[in-house]
Amino acid sequence: MQVLRITSRETRRWVIPKGNIGRGRSTRAAAELEAYEEAGVRGVADNIPLGFYTYGKSLTDGTAQPTVVEVFALHVRKEAKNWPEKAERQSLWMTPQEAAKRVLEPGLAVLLLRLARCHQPCKSAA
Repeated sequence: MQVLRITSRETRRWVIPKGNIGRGRSTRAAAELEAYEEAGVRGVADNIPLGFYTYGKSLTDGTAQPTVVEVFALHVRKEAKNWPEKAERQSLWMTPQEAAKRVLEPGLAVLLLRLARCHQPCKSAA
């Protein structure tokens, strides 16, 4: 099993695709859309979230706002050659254990390690 890590646009730290949930869109559908826009992958997100974690979202005034992220495993079916944020980010496939070592958010690391215990052979973008 592999997970796809991407870098954030501003700090270049390793993160997962995440974003705002549009009106009328489920959190699962938002996860699928964000995975394409930020990482160039398309697939099917699990119906049940892997879990939640909190991080400090940087605001324009320099402060950080606590933000809760609902995380879904995405079973990748296709990788695009081009996607909306390709020029703004780096991406790298790695094991969930390696990804857990590279992220700064302890809650996200826990979720990645939980994913590592998955017994299904799959490529997932957490």
